[in-house]
Formats: sequence, C-alpha cells, structure tokens
Amino acid sequence: MRELLERARRERVFSAAAWSVGTLDGPVNRGFLGTRSWDGPPVTEDALWDLASVTKPIVGLAVLALVERGELGLDDPVAARLPAYRGGDKAAITVRQLLTHTSGLPGRTPLWREHRTRDALLEALRTRPLPAAPGSRAEYSSQGFILLGLIAEAATGRSLDALVAELVCGPAGMTETRFGAERARAVATEHCAWRGCVVAGQVHDENAVVLGEIAGHAGLFGTLADLERLGRVLVGGGPPLLEPGTLKQMATCHTEGLGPRRGLAWQLVDPGSPMATALGPNAYGHTGFTGTSLWVDPDTGRYFVLLTNRVHPTREGTGIERVRRDFHARAVLVES
Repeated sequence: MRELLERARRERVFSAAAWSVGTLDGPVNRGFLGTRSWDGPPVTEDALWDLASVTKPIVGLAVLALVERGELGLDDPVAARLPAYRGGDKAAITVRQLLTHTSGLPGRTPLWREHRTRDALLEALRTRPLPAAPGSRAEYSSQGFILLGLIAEAATGRSLDALVAELVCGPAGMTETRFGAERARAVATEHCAWRGCVVAGQVHDENAVVLGEIAGHAGLFGTLADLERLGRVLVGGGPPLLEPGTLKQMATCHTEGLGPRRGLAWQLVDPGSPMATALGPNAYGHTGFTGTSLWVDPDTGRYFVLLTNRVHPTREGTGIERVRRDFHARAVLVES
C-alpha cells in the first residue's frame, strides 16, 4: 500500500496521504506519508483533512438519526420545513429525494461566482428553476445537501454543526471531526486565486465558504483515526449511530432506473466506478473532491479510508482516479 501511494506522491498526484484498511476489530493496514504542503512539515497522526463531499454522508447520518427520533420524515416535503419554499418548484421535493440525489436540483454549480453572501446564495438556491422534475432522474447535487442541512436545522432549531457533533461524532467517538480546522494541523489544499493564498484550515469548496463554512455538502475536517472509528461503526451494523434496519435502508439502492446507484446519502457500486472491480456488490461509500474517500464492504466486514490532498496546489492535477482504483484493488487483498 505504501509503495503505491509513495509512487503517486512522486508523480505529484498529492503531497500527503493517509490510509487505513480495517475490520470491526480495528485497522489491519494503515499509515501516513508525505507533507502537509509541498514545502510543509510531515503529515502526522493529528493531521486534519478537508473531507470535502465525505461531509455529505456524515450529514446524512445525522438526518437519518433525526428520522429515527421522529423529528424528521423521509417523505417530508421541503415546504413543510421551509415556509419560504411554499408555492415554488422545489416545494414538493422530499427529504428522501435530497438524500438520494433525485431532487431535480442540478449538479456542481458555482453559485459563489455571482452570489457572494450567504443570503444571496441561499436565495439563488431557492429561486433558480429546477432543470428536472423531482424523482425523474438521479444527478449528483451539492445544492441538494445544502438544502438538506437547512431542513435539519429548521426541524430541530439547532445549528448543523451542533447536530453533527451530537448525533454522529459523539456516538461514534469522532472527537476531532469538525467544521473548520486550525491551520497548523490542516493539510493544505488548493492555491485559490479567489482567496489569494494556499488554502489550509478553511474549507476548499467556495460555495461552503460563502455559506460560512458550515453546510450540508462540504466543510468537515477530520483525522484518519476518526474516519476509522466511523468505518468500524458502519461495519458493525449501525449502533450506536443508527438502528440496523435504518442502516440497511441507507445502504440499499433507491435509484434503480434513474441513473447512478445511490443509497440514502451514500454512493453505491456502479459498473463503471473505480471501486467496481474491487469491492463487493453491496459496498457503499463516498468520495471527496479534495482526494478523500470512505468505503465499507459489508460482505467482507471491511472499511477502506484513503485521505489525500490531490487538489494541492491545483485542482487540475490528474491521477487520483487511478490511485483510488489501485488502492482498493490492493486493499481487498490485505490479510487480517
């Protein structure tokens, strides 16, 4: 594993990497290599990684915990929780559709380019026309998870960061996972022309920056050890985060015939995905734009964590897809 990732670093796919392959009993292969930036200090156990879209399934776990508590329903429409959406084309979108990326909201959209304040960006989210009818197709949408975070806050009267801390990080023992990070511990991401610096400790995603760095689609930072803890909980079937039945529903495909296979907030294995040839047919996980990922294979009882800063110093770098494919192909062969 180390040799594969060291070669990728030499090819400048990333400056830093951390990885873990493990079971319910803990890691069977893990490590760190590289530096927090190309001219920075070595990566160590306390490094905080910008999880990017791995934020989405963690927020999804918080939403499912609210469903179990009866504070939110999977079929609750947006308008029932956010009165400002009544009468609009998004009023009937359900929590389930937001979790499965079948809301009709578009994919990656740089709203931040035209809307530089939180209020302006959220108003654009509310008023821009839907490109597809809710439930008609599966299209990966960060906007959907921004909206999901707002719904969770409205349903509980609590901030999203507090909900994630209480419902996910606390029960799973993820003591270092939070929105935002101390610059000294953070692994650097991109040299951002908009911000005029190499980003470290602030979320890489620009829409999340405009929203105040706490959002449903991106913003969480975490350590390797915390992602291992989450992997072990998921391999263990759900408790203390979720009931086993809820986790089973979470990891079941809800998008047959609509596009990419999606569970509730999680990616599932597709024939064309980098994980398809390595992990079992019931595996689920999520990747992050910064070069992060967490996958779980319930058939083998293993989790797979790969954390990199593949956007450092530019998002135009190539090679992470190959690295992910090769990493998981080797990881499934690691002996317990």
